Amino acid sequence: MRTSCVVLVLASLFTASADAQRRPMTPEERAARAAAREAELNAPRPIEAVESVWLEELTWMEIRDAVRAGNTTALILTGGVESNGPHLASGKHNYSNKLMGESVARALGATLVAPLVTLEPGDPSRPVTVGATGPMVSQETYIAWLTDMGDSLRGMGFTEVYFLGDSGGNLRGMQAAADALNERYGGIPTRFHHVPEFYNHVQVRQYIQETLGIPEQMDYNASSGSDGIHEELSIASIMSVIDPTSIRFDQRVRAGRASINGISLEPLAETQELGRKVIEFRTKLTVDAIHALRAGSND
Repeated sequence: MRTSCVVLVLASLFTASADAQRRPMTPEERAARAAAREAELNAPRPIEAVESVWLEELTWMEIRDAVRAGNTTALILTGGVESNGPHLASGKHNYSNKLMGESVARALGATLVAPLVTLEPGDPSRPVTVGATGPMVSQETYIAWLTDMGDSLRGMGFTEVYFLGDSGGNLRGMQAAADALNERYGGIPTRFHHVPEFYNHVQVRQYIQETLGIPEQMDYNASSGSDGIHEELSIASIMSVIDPTSIRFDQRVRAGRASINGISLEPLAETQELGRKVIEFRTKLTVDAIHALRAGSND
């Protein structure tokens, strides 16, 4: 009997709650709810903010305050997972983007970085063969993903969104997403741009060989050098900065394979210093291109 009474009481409460939800709110109730929501959205941070350019590392209050303070430029960086020979982690572009995103954002100023897009477009239904890797997504999915990301950043209050791709297969999809968003909104209040200058590996190879005088055995327009694998000094040096394990540095040393295209990776400190120079060089090329886009938008 006691159990039956409890059930009846709970059923009555649920019915009353459901009836209240079905009943239209009065103007006073709507105003009170809106005021409560507005107060919640504008509540001051109870703790000091961390210092980061990465949206995923910030709390919602930190993002809110950063945008209100004028940090209204956002970067979307795209990488991928691919076969890079026996030494490099398959997510080499994603390792690179983690460092490049931070560097470009800080050089631009008033800029935050969206979570990395870590997969690239391709044919996801193809058989996986020896020497191939993934996963990947279709071009249609890729463009839709980038378009939705840009649209969401617009809704968050960003007025400039730049797509930066570290892999050649990503470029068409980023341009398509930027074009679709600009056509949809007409640049109000947000302009979307693909920055092809970020994919600057030809200039980087020239910089390493001519400016720095490091005789890497690799043609500027090639995808592999004298070692015949999809690895080069610039990307290996950048990856060494964030995590030497990503280039299997210790394992290569033990196996007598700590070199690429005729250039030794030892000592590690020198390779990491080269990586920092390459990051700085690539950052300048990218930031200069963004400044040029801004100047063109103001004409």
